[in-house]
Amino acid sequence: VRLVESGGASVPAGGSLRLSCTASGYTGSTMCMAWFRQAPGKDREAVATIDSVGSTTYADSVKGRFIIFRDNAKNRLVLQMNSLKPEDTAMYYCAATHRPGVGLVLNAYTYWGQGTQVTVSS
Repeated sequence: VRLVESGGASVPAGGSLRLSCTASGYTGSTMCMAWFRQAPGKDREAVATIDSVGSTTYADSVKGRFIIFRDNAKNRLVLQMNSLKPEDTAMYYCAATHRPGVGLVLNAYTYWGQGTQVTVSS
């Protein structure tokens, strides 16, 4: 499975961005997929995940602002980010796993993209 992210950009605080992750070698809608992010000097952290039946989980820091959804027909995962804050600045990574019910556990994800940079200015 290969994952390629796109959509990262520099935006002012309060703005919106939509990140996309396109999967190839995809085995279907049974994979659990997620977005993680990593700011300079910090550990990679979970942002949001969506399982094979569309159930979603969000980190507390993004609840009410970010929305994760998937388009299985297009093998695409999307993260809609609204009301962006400077603390959202990070490299954002798409991840996937065949393991069910892993939620926001970073080490449970097998496949990773190269990342797309999001910078939010104050």
